[in-house]
Amino acid sequence: MGYRVAVVGATGAVGREMLKTLAERQFPADEVAAVASGRSAGSDVSFGEKRVLKVQGLDSFDFSGWDIGLFSPGAAVSAVHAPRAAAAGCVVIDNTSQFRMEPDVPLVVPEVNPHHLAKFARRNIIANPNCSTIQMVVALKPLHDRFRIKRVVVATYQSVSGAGKEGMDELYAHTKAVFVHDGSTPQQFTKEIAFNCIPHIDKFMDDGATKEEWKMVVETRKILDPDIAVFATCVRVPVFIGHGEAVTVEFERPVTVNEARAALRAAPGVAVVDTREDGGYITPLEAAGEDPVYVSRIRVDPTVPHGLSFWCVADNLRKGAALNAVQIAETLVAQGLLGKKAA
Repeated sequence: MGYRVAVVGATGAVGREMLKTLAERQFPADEVAAVASGRSAGSDVSFGEKRVLKVQGLDSFDFSGWDIGLFSPGAAVSAVHAPRAAAAGCVVIDNTSQFRMEPDVPLVVPEVNPHHLAKFARRNIIANPNCSTIQMVVALKPLHDRFRIKRVVVATYQSVSGAGKEGMDELYAHTKAVFVHDGSTPQQFTKEIAFNCIPHIDKFMDDGATKEEWKMVVETRKILDPDIAVFATCVRVPVFIGHGEAVTVEFERPVTVNEARAALRAAPGVAVVDTREDGGYITPLEAAGEDPVYVSRIRVDPTVPHGLSFWCVADNLRKGAALNAVQIAETLVAQGLLGKKAA
């Protein structure tokens, strides 16, 4: 007997990727429900190559008897319906920002801190981190274990799919408008995104940081180590799928490029592609549709003691969202935290 899994927000970009990932990884589910807002109820979504699911309305969906809820409906919707599902006995794995920094909700990347899942039962809710945080901490974890990180400075180059399907549609429409010499007004972004870079993701905060930058700071410290200092600059770029990050790290202990490369190659979820020649690195375009976090351009930073810099990329819809959520569910099964159903 397998598990009953409800995917909430199933018609969005991440929800569709969750359904695809569940099917590809053959998660032990006897039943999968596609759940979304009332306006999407009755429509069809794909589950795997041959199955189609009829979308059910979230407002009337009864979570009783469902084992896992993979949520990606937006923070305001999760705030209402995730506690409702959790109270009905459904373990919620929430991809929104709603619960990430609540102290009694574990914030989990399975390759980094699976032990934090031990306390999920307090709320029956597990938070999926921000997409840009996930890929960075996967790369930082093996380095922190061996060399102890003091400080991280990161600049992100984040694709428009981080803003959902609407962001992808805007990049497509604005790019087309440029070629036909037509005017276009930004709707999803604060400035024209086609052939441009926008150093602004989410709202501005009082100290001048954006909320996206704040998320990277506080989430990294909650997941990896509260003593690590983090400074982030987050930039939206005209790429459809895949986030890039330029990461500079200062360690407590001496580190060489070869030692760092060996530690990264041995780490779960990391793929090192790092040759000092034309094309000897991975770009967001190449990472799209792939599971690993790719690390390239590993080199010493001579401006600080024990400094190292690297470039990392990942598919933000997969590892940055859907895959990480499914891996959390797989870890719950592997650790026996969902009961003794067949895996």
